[in-house]
Amino acid sequence: MIFSGIFLKRAAAAALLFFSLACEAQSARHFMVAAAHPLAVDAGAAVLKGGGTAVDAAVAVQMVLGLVEPESSGIGGGAFLLHWSQSEKRLRSYDGRETAPAAARPDRFLGSDGSPMAFLDAAVGGRSVGVPGVLRMLEAAHRRHGKLAWRSLFAHAIAAAEQGFALSPRLHAQLERERFLREDPAARELFYGKDGKPKAAGARIVNPEYAATLRVVAERGADAFYRGEIARDIVRAVRSHARPGDLAEEDLAAYRALERPPLCGPYRAWRVCSMGPPSSGGIAVLQILGLLERVAFARAARHSEAAVHLFTEAGRLAYADRARYAGDPDFVQVPVARLLDGKYLDKRARLIGERSMRQALPGDFEAGTSHLSIVDAAGDAVAMTTTIESSFGSRILVRGFLLNNQLTDFDFKPGSANEVAPRKRPRSSMAPTIVFEGGERVRLVLGSPGGPNIINYVARTLVATLDWGFDVQSAIALPNFGSRNGPTLLESGTDYEALRAGLESRDHVVQSAPLPSGLHAIERVPGGWRGGADPRREGVARGE
Repeated sequence: MIFSGIFLKRAAAAALLFFSLACEAQSARHFMVAAAHPLAVDAGAAVLKGGGTAVDAAVAVQMVLGLVEPESSGIGGGAFLLHWSQSEKRLRSYDGRETAPAAARPDRFLGSDGSPMAFLDAAVGGRSVGVPGVLRMLEAAHRRHGKLAWRSLFAHAIAAAEQGFALSPRLHAQLERERFLREDPAARELFYGKDGKPKAAGARIVNPEYAATLRVVAERGADAFYRGEIARDIVRAVRSHARPGDLAEEDLAAYRALERPPLCGPYRAWRVCSMGPPSSGGIAVLQILGLLERVAFARAARHSEAAVHLFTEAGRLAYADRARYAGDPDFVQVPVARLLDGKYLDKRARLIGERSMRQALPGDFEAGTSHLSIVDAAGDAVAMTTTIESSFGSRILVRGFLLNNQLTDFDFKPGSANEVAPRKRPRSSMAPTIVFEGGERVRLVLGSPGGPNIINYVARTLVATLDWGFDVQSAIALPNFGSRNGPTLLESGTDYEALRAGLESRDHVVQSAPLPSGLHAIERVPGGWRGGADPRREGVARGE
């Protein structure tokens, strides 16, 4: 196994690197990786330097993220991947979203009195676990777009798991806030001391069980995860939990990753492409952009009350449609074309006035985690958003990785397009995005974690780069703001809080909130690429 000395040195010093590197834009001529942890970026960069493709690098990055940022993503979760082939001039999208067990029913998250359960009552334990999709999806993408051997892409993650990595300040802080994870014996042994407190930032974390799991998958492929001993252990962990679920081995064996048509639309001089259903992210981002084209956003000053007003009103309309219409297209008819139709957007844009509508209604049709961005030496690009849903997922650790709580992305109350159903994929907000200029020339590769806020984070970064002219790092670092069809949210501790009074004079109900995002992006610049990472997290961008 090849594991570079520089990688080991960075593993030992990782806790000291995060905040010194996270805010610096990086430029490169040939390839670029931007992701949520320096060790994951190192793994992806090493793969690209060794002649690998963007998808090869994505596999390596994800395997390391599942180790060093386990609270956010991993092989126990799901993902969406957008891939651009420069030689074919073709964009593809891959759906690795989790699915509900065959035994799932619409009343899954209702209490004994028929009312929706509290979120944590639903999320913690086996009831919330869907069939993980990351490995099947990555394997499918690798078969088509990979160049290096599948087993070689696990080397960095296996070595880091066996030899240890430095517990990051962010993961330490997450562990301190977490109430339920220490109830899992395996997680308690891995992350907590004998006194029950999280291990200190900088402490060496060794995860031999994760390394062993990856060795099996590296040698035998994704089938080793979805059938046999690993699948049995996953099912046993879900069903034996104090809050058990009904996941079965047959559910894992039946899982399929899907290639779906990517979703593209115009925005001024550019073509913006993202993920279609079951993600609502692409639709909502394109709706927000389409609405902004139809109002006075282009004339609003950067960072102004007027700009925030127009952006948040567009968001209200998009989120209202998301709640009404979006779901798994294999179960419900999602009216994508009508939601993005120019005449429909004209009609919706007329609802945006000088004062806030506070809460928008969905439109009426006449007759609504972690992210990595990679560009390789051939010009192929990957935008992949990957998640286990809430922080630490279901709080069930099995074979060194955490299982998702993705089924809580279904609506708890039955009767909507996003109600629970057997083998159904829950609605998502993930919006991996690639922007093209001049038809087939990649301009931007980006995406973000953040649950339902993802849509606002991505759309805000797009207007900051495309409309306001910021470089990608500066755009990422700007304060976040938006509305999910409720209060107008302004990132706390930023200059945008000074806009509160002006927005309230326009009838906005304004709230300050942390809005931590986690954007990672790459933009084309003369002579190559420039990468940016969100200073709110621990990620970096690197390339050559």
